Amino acid sequence: MAGLPSLRECYQSADKTPFAAREKVARKLRETAYAKINLALHVRARRGDGYHELETLFAFVDAGDELEASGSAQDELRVVGEFAGALTDPFDNIVMRALGALPRPGGLAITLEKNLPVAAGLGGGSADAGAVFRIVRELHGLPEDWQTRAAKLGADVPACVESRTCIGRGTGTELEPADDSLAGTPVLLVNPRIPLGTGPVFAGWDGEDLGAMPQGDARTIALAGRNDLQVPAIALVPEIAEVLAALRGTSPFLARMSGSGATCFALYENVAQADAAAEAIARDQPDWWQMKGKLR
Repeated sequence: MAGLPSLRECYQSADKTPFAAREKVARKLRETAYAKINLALHVRARRGDGYHELETLFAFVDAGDELEASGSAQDELRVVGEFAGALTDPFDNIVMRALGALPRPGGLAITLEKNLPVAAGLGGGSADAGAVFRIVRELHGLPEDWQTRAAKLGADVPACVESRTCIGRGTGTELEPADDSLAGTPVLLVNPRIPLGTGPVFAGWDGEDLGAMPQGDARTIALAGRNDLQVPAIALVPEIAEVLAALRGTSPFLARMSGSGATCFALYENVAQADAAAEAIARDQPDWWQMKGKLR
């Protein structure tokens, strides 16, 4: 009958959630929390607020944790996967804190498949939070101040929201675009299965400013750059040096520790080289964790 509202309009008037968003929440949404690596990480100085002034080139691997979200009366979190046991307090999990930081109608039930080791220099928690931001953006959009909200969760979170190659300055939250000349590059991640907290590694830094991160495209910066936390991390976990030696023995064009460790990465010219490296390391060091992928 003319003039009567449609079922769609009635549905929207009863619930302020946009109809398209409700359709999306009705089905399960999946997001990958892409592993973060620091192709270069230069520590310049200690700041007055206790943090360190950084210059870093962020890059992201096309693999990581997996999140599945569906509509719920309230926010819920279930953690599964190889490293689920390392996350013992679901209420303090950064996924729940990310959900709490974003205004939206209704709740989300999220299952987090924890494939990345914890305290490993891969920004796993930050990547999980970044995936939550993308899920909420898909459903409802993000508030204008989303970057500020992300930074309050952790210094790596703003970069992890887009999960694209970029330059970070300050504490890592001041982001600048970077070219994607390394996109598609095969990468192998290896961790000796030893967690390593960021605080002790920074505390072991000798305080010497070795100079600014080089300029140029991503490949140039990566090759000419360094990770100033690699030496103090090895002092705490000598096995990192063993991982680096094993990776360098597979002929990558770059092998370096990521973040504050203990995960190291190697970049290869082609997939066949990366596959051969993964097989060799799995054979020689079967207890080490590894993940293959490509840079996004």
